[in-house]
Amino acid sequence: MQDRYTGDVGDFVKYGLLRAITGSKRLGIAWYLHPDAGPAGDGGHTEYLSQHERWQHLDPRLFEALKRIVSDDDRSVGSLQRSGVLGNATFAGKRLDVSAVRWRERRDWRLRWFKETRNQVAHCDVVFADPDNGLVSDTRFRPERKEDAKRIPLAEATALGEGRTAIIYHHNSRRVGGHLLEVRYWMKRLPGCSIAYYWRPWSNRTFFVVNADAEVARQLERFAKRWEGHGELVRQ
Repeated sequence: MQDRYTGDVGDFVKYGLLRAITGSKRLGIAWYLHPDAGPAGDGGHTEYLSQHERWQHLDPRLFEALKRIVSDDDRSVGSLQRSGVLGNATFAGKRLDVSAVRWRERRDWRLRWFKETRNQVAHCDVVFADPDNGLVSDTRFRPERKEDAKRIPLAEATALGEGRTAIIYHHNSRRVGGHLLEVRYWMKRLPGCSIAYYWRPWSNRTFFVVNADAEVARQLERFAKRWEGHGELVRQ
């Protein structure tokens, strides 16, 4: 996640999904907050906010909250937290900024960062991890590289889902075989992941649901039906 993405269409679906499936469960958000970086225009998919008839009815309260944040030019995870659209969620928001950390110390720094993040959401029933780019295999994960602060290795994703439901964000790539093959590739490697939600509009992304209990699975089905035409459930 980056502050400048707040209010983007990706936010609308991610928080819409979390609001739909959490119910009375205690929600924790691991922001994986990366300093604003990347090509100009990233996070600019906010045109949906002017298309009320197409989008607003899907989650009116969330739509209006994100519209206000964007119109006020107050795009940050802090403003999203203050909006109250995620109820009493617990937020783990220490920035994943290794620019001031010496190269040889970055691996240990990442381990400490993850331990702190995991501890902050330890009491939660559902945890959402929001890395900027998404999943990466443990063997390809190099915390010494600044760009890998945008990724979540399988080991971290697995640990967040131990004994509870975890939802892992992944920005679909140009992997050979296409997006649905990519989705199934990661589902096979995430323990307890038998269902995912694949989102199409503007920029393709997937939400992998790990250890979904019956209630979460049921609410996810309802969400997918309500948002039909914009995304689809993928099953193992």
